Amino acid sequence: MHLSENSNNSFNFQQALEEEMKGFDSKNPPKQELIDSCVHCGFCLSTCPSYRVIGKEMDSPRGRIYLMDAIKKGQADLDETTTQHFDSCLGCLACVSTCPSGVQYDSLIAATRPQVERNQPRNISDKIIRSIIFNLFPYPERLKIFLPLLWVYQKLGIQKIVRVTGLLKQLFPRLAAMEAILPEITLKSFNQNYPDVIPAQGKKRYRVGVVLGCVQRLFFSPVNEATVRVLTANGCEVVIPKSQGCCAALPAHQGQEKQAQALAKQMIDSFANTDVDYIIINAAGCGHTLKEYGHILADDSEYKEQGEQFSNQVKDIQEFLAEIELTTPLSPLTDDNLPLVYQDACHLLHGQKISLQPRQLLKQIPGIILKEPVDAALCCGSAGVYNMLQPEVADELGQQKVNNLINTGAKLIASPNPGCSLQIKKHLNQQGKKLKLMHPIELLDYSIRGIKIKF
Repeated sequence: MHLSENSNNSFNFQQALEEEMKGFDSKNPPKQELIDSCVHCGFCLSTCPSYRVIGKEMDSPRGRIYLMDAIKKGQADLDETTTQHFDSCLGCLACVSTCPSGVQYDSLIAATRPQVERNQPRNISDKIIRSIIFNLFPYPERLKIFLPLLWVYQKLGIQKIVRVTGLLKQLFPRLAAMEAILPEITLKSFNQNYPDVIPAQGKKRYRVGVVLGCVQRLFFSPVNEATVRVLTANGCEVVIPKSQGCCAALPAHQGQEKQAQALAKQMIDSFANTDVDYIIINAAGCGHTLKEYGHILADDSEYKEQGEQFSNQVKDIQEFLAEIELTTPLSPLTDDNLPLVYQDACHLLHGQKISLQPRQLLKQIPGIILKEPVDAALCCGSAGVYNMLQPEVADELGQQKVNNLINTGAKLIASPNPGCSLQIKKHLNQQGKKLKLMHPIELLDYSIRGIKIKF
């Protein structure tokens, strides 16, 4: 490479190297001390879903850490090839739970994703699908505009034709993947009016805020309704700010740094001055992100401390109920015993270390026989929007997960995350299985109200 001696055209030799070798920029790259903490033992490989499906070293946590190190040291480019290996990561965090050395892979991949988005241009197909996702899904009010069209699409049988012909999958596989997880649109999806404050039943024990979510709010509204009923039945006054939006999980998990920060600040502002003891969330992926606001806003001098304080108040609904203990009597959900399998959502199990609490709550319901699946910690392939961006890998994982759940012999699947629920329903439908799927909080709500489940 020729370097001009002319002072007007000269530039630093290091800058020339950086132009020649595309790498991470100086804004919060993966920390070298975290990279160096990996001893390359390979314990993570067996639990990594992308490695299990793809089978390549660079599509494992260990391989990606090698790549991060090489890019930082100028031994590899941050280019389309290396980006593919970072993109193949589901962010399930199973490796974090498995690693005997305590490597903070979650921090490493969280630092790498914004670097990719800033420094590696996407191809036109990627740009289109990502633009649709990031400009639509984190905004419930925008998403709500499409509900009438989706309702007509389903009611007129167009959806059935699209799926039977497979034409969309042949022409636009990623759009087909998005369509394949579309839940049933009901009239409840159009009506989402909650009072600002809902009083506790009996003596008030706590004042709590509830985050409604985006997908949860529009497509799983019965889960939010059940959450409010269970909380109030157990002595909680519930506050639901109307100004709340997206929790920032979707953009945060995909390296959309500025969007994630803006949404996090909006969420913090919406709960300001509500004087709540805790902030309750009923979606695993959202809960993990809400607890990370201190990290997401670490460079914001105005909001960093507020983010940490907010995160310290966040509790998953099952985590919270297990801590405060139920005060209401529980009734059987069926006339006979009910074999049930709980599906561990990655961002509860690995991200928040919540696994026993949901099982403890479900076991309190009379007649529940809790079944445990093989490979319970394996990701279902949803991983936020991974099943739209990487549909082939996601499909294989979804099939494995559903097979494992079916093989327990359970009559009902309890899933604590909307993304997981959509993924599991998709693969149950594709296999022609009619297993019922509900959120654990819905089961508690039914039990408290004495409602029997219909199969």
